Amino acid sequence: MMCARANLSRREWDYMADIVTPEVRSRMMSRIRGRNTRPEVVLRKALHRRGFRFRLNAKKLPGSPDIVLPRWKTVLFVHGCYWHRHPECRKATTPSSNVEFWTKKFRQNVERDARNIRDLQEAGWRVGVVWECAIGRKPPPHLLQELEEFIVLGQSDHREFD
Repeated sequence: MMCARANLSRREWDYMADIVTPEVRSRMMSRIRGRNTRPEVVLRKALHRRGFRFRLNAKKLPGSPDIVLPRWKTVLFVHGCYWHRHPECRKATTPSSNVEFWTKKFRQNVERDARNIRDLQEAGWRVGVVWECAIGRKPPPHLLQELEEFIVLGQSDHREFD
């Protein structure tokens, strides 16, 4: 199949849509970490400075939450805007090549997140989702204040911080 652009084959055009080959892209994507990401570490340090003590990535809980605060029966997920599809966030883009694959992948991520949150709530846990864009390089004071109130006061079963 020929692409209309400069008489390139579809495969050649797909290479051009990206600045690296599929093999290099695959290697780059395989190195994306699921734990100890920069937003996670920044948030953990900020919470620790505020006196919170927690466990990390509790594998026995649904979704293996990033931060577990057993004293308050609260868990926090630190979601990357891209992978978890933060609504209306500029970081939640969709690649222009292989759109069908990425759409399915992102939909499955969102469905899994919802299932994990539901399962945690059914087990009696309160769930907070902190979006990557809300944390930035240094979490703003209002975010830390809201998190502290959510953890300590426990006014709701689920809350998103963005």
